[in-house]
Amino acid sequence: MVKRRREALSAIASPDEWRQQEPLAGEHEGASKSQRGWSAGAPVRLRAGKGRDVNSSLAQAPVPPGDEGEAPIGRREAGKAERRARIIEAARELIRETGNAGLSMRVLAQRAGVSLATPYNLFGSKRAIVLALLADVRDFHDRFAQLRATDPLERIFQAVDLQIEIYLADPALYKTMWAAVFDTSDDLRATLWNDRRDSFWRGLIDAAVEAGAIGREINEEWLQRQLDHVFRCIMLDWIVGILEPAAVGLAAQHGYALILKGASTPEWSGPLGARILASQQRLAETQGG
Repeated sequence: MVKRRREALSAIASPDEWRQQEPLAGEHEGASKSQRGWSAGAPVRLRAGKGRDVNSSLAQAPVPPGDEGEAPIGRREAGKAERRARIIEAARELIRETGNAGLSMRVLAQRAGVSLATPYNLFGSKRAIVLALLADVRDFHDRFAQLRATDPLERIFQAVDLQIEIYLADPALYKTMWAAVFDTSDDLRATLWNDRRDSFWRGLIDAAVEAGAIGREINEEWLQRQLDHVFRCIMLDWIVGILEPAAVGLAAQHGYALILKGASTPEWSGPLGARILASQQRLAETQGG
């Protein structure tokens, strides 16, 4: 009997291991389970003694952190991503249909086929949903990154053209979003006109200054503000129907060229002057003025 017991113990631990009573690394009186947790590469040492179960079918090695439940977690994340996408698409559809960026969370949840709590759980707020909807600006950044212009001023004009192209491709959505920018009673204004957007445009202006296209004496913050003023005016004229869609990009080109010419260094002024004349000629043809 004793011999068989010792043979069974030796099958899962050497005599030296199960005789010794020193604690394992990280194990001490009062240590927490997390302190006695799994250590990569360390052997599992089982020791016989009073109150210890050495049955190999029960003494299982702990699962390394991150290994347990990988598949279920992956499925949960995929499910969350799918629900997020449905909510964002539902928000886009509702804004197009209603002409109102002030979403009803109840109606949004019904349209997306989720519970009322789900939009709050996944996004936190109505404002965050609008930001996520506008994260399709990823499309803007991806497309802009593919442009190969090295002229720093040309990159500014390309960015303006691309932004307007995206707006004109979905007027029902973006006219509504821009109307929210002009609505001082709507807190979506700060959502749409945010620091992330400013930093992108400021980066383009910084590059133009470094290239010597814009004078270093020009205050970059105020230059950006003046360009923003032009852009907002053009968006307002588009929303209310003063500017035809075909004239929106031309008006932006003309307005930006006028301001940048005033801020440019002498060697960069000539091409900007040519752009001003070309865009105003095309504007006159398009708008009939």
